[in-house]
Amino acid sequence: MQVCKSGRQVGRRPFRREDFEGAKHETKDYQLSSQENTFLSHAIKQMSRPDRMITVDEIRDAVLAGEVIEEYPEDQRGASCLVLYTKQNRVIHVVCAPKPEYLAIITAYLPAPDQWTSDFKVRL
Repeated sequence: MQVCKSGRQVGRRPFRREDFEGAKHETKDYQLSSQENTFLSHAIKQMSRPDRMITVDEIRDAVLAGEVIEEYPEDQRGASCLVLYTKQNRVIHVVCAPKPEYLAIITAYLPAPDQWTSDFKVRL
């Protein structure tokens, strides 16, 4: 595990379903639904910005197929992680936190190229 300039841990491992063990999700398919997931208001605001327009489907795909690039085990709101997802040259970062009853989507954004390495995995 590396530490970036901000002091946060940087992990390079695939996103695993085990990351959500204990959360109320099916073993085979972690479908995002209003009963099982919570999009915090900040996430909704960030996703809906006209310059972003990140869809719920993109968030679902990120959770299912993305890569955990940073982990925040000591976050004051509970352990969370930053997920990187890329599809058709569109790069999305999603911060989420598995909770016992749901998956909390904390925020989602398009990372700024001047703040990240070219692969969008490490903060500058």
